Amino acid sequence: MTVTIFSVFTAAIFIFNIVLAAALVFLERRDASSTWAWLLVLFFIPILGFFIYLLLGRQLRKKTLFKWESTSKRIGIESLIGHQMNELHDGNFKFQDAHTKNYKDLIYLPLRNNGALLTQDNSIQIFNDGRVKFNSLIEDIENATNHIHMQYYIFRLDELGTRIVDALTEKAKEGVKVRLLYDDMGSRSLSKRHFKELVAAGGEVETFFPSILPIINPRLNYRNHRKIVVIDGQVGYIGGFNVGDEYIGLSRKFGYWRDTHLRIEGSALHPLQTRFILDWNQASAHHDIEYDEFFFPLKPARGSTSMQIVSSGPDEEWEQIKDGYLKLINLAKDYIYIQTPYFIPDASFYDAIRIAALSGIDVRIMIPNKPDHPFVYWATYSYAGQMLRAGARVFIYDNGFLHTKMIVTDNKAATVGTANIDVRSFKLNFEVNAFIYDEQVSSDLAELFHQDMKLSTELTYEMYLERTRMIKTKESIARLLAPIL
Repeated sequence: MTVTIFSVFTAAIFIFNIVLAAALVFLERRDASSTWAWLLVLFFIPILGFFIYLLLGRQLRKKTLFKWESTSKRIGIESLIGHQMNELHDGNFKFQDAHTKNYKDLIYLPLRNNGALLTQDNSIQIFNDGRVKFNSLIEDIENATNHIHMQYYIFRLDELGTRIVDALTEKAKEGVKVRLLYDDMGSRSLSKRHFKELVAAGGEVETFFPSILPIINPRLNYRNHRKIVVIDGQVGYIGGFNVGDEYIGLSRKFGYWRDTHLRIEGSALHPLQTRFILDWNQASAHHDIEYDEFFFPLKPARGSTSMQIVSSGPDEEWEQIKDGYLKLINLAKDYIYIQTPYFIPDASFYDAIRIAALSGIDVRIMIPNKPDHPFVYWATYSYAGQMLRAGARVFIYDNGFLHTKMIVTDNKAATVGTANIDVRSFKLNFEVNAFIYDEQVSSDLAELFHQDMKLSTELTYEMYLERTRMIKTKESIARLLAPIL
């Protein structure tokens, strides 16, 4: 009798996995690599694999979850986008910096597909140290007079987070409109009750994609990984730093935290503000932001840097930031420097960077020397080894944890933002990057890369071949799961 029950149970599991696998293949229409990875999980980890799929594998139902079109129309940027597209297409666009014209095709790409306006009057300050960045941010918060819009993937109420919330609360008491948006998964230790004093002072707090269950959020995909601050429509921040003590080097596990963040003044604040408003209105049930001119103030030119704010996410038809990465790589003539905590490229990115290295372009990739996610780290190490075979140089950052997401090419163009080199950033998370066309800013970013090289160990192909059998096993397992990491 027991044998019969066991046989029935085993058969039921098998049939269940077959049905789920069929749905995965024929209904969800994923790319082949992702489909095979999930089939491996389902067949080699029955039952448990199903629950892992529920957490990580479900596709986003765009039509029912994301209704941003009306907000986009209300902000009224379509005419500006169309006008700029026509001028670029017809060759009539006036570039203030002659070298930026060489990137006309790259500029057109996110403009056409993502509405990413090119602005040419910006001033950029680069931060590579968390203490300096957050001291500057808090100073700008204290100087705010109209509104503060803040959005982070991770927001912790530790020493740093408390400083920021206290500063926001004081400004709310002064009558400044404060809005804080955080991701429910990235900031899973938080709930709105932690912001009672801020809300009592007049501030508003919203959660992106909140949990449908108490404490546990079963929806691990489709997280808002963006980090955006806009103050009075005059000052903005974008980059890799989240809010937490580890980001100012207070974590024993990670030590010094190496990241890159930008402080922006200029017309690029308009698209950055637009991005925040769209995200806020998606998350807010009762406090939608209506269009108002004071969110988009007219102001004199702050600088001469040309840039675009490019966003991507599972609500988009195309992988906007990845496509920008590929175009930037393909336009490189002399060098490509990449800094990323996760180097798990899909086939298109891998081929682009491999071909660049094989073509004699100086390709340098910098990754951390320690994992914050073990499977992700060993997949990264495996791909780094492959790049060594193609002639790229790989550097392992030893001075703490490397979290920066940066690509710079030829001392002429660069991108800094929130998107890692992995499928999660390319397809599953909501990301935002600044694409910058400026010789001075690009040179400054390249110089930071050179400084970091002095704090790194160069991984040679000979060193990679000497890795232990255990490391090879970890790499093999991680590579199989790479499409779903």
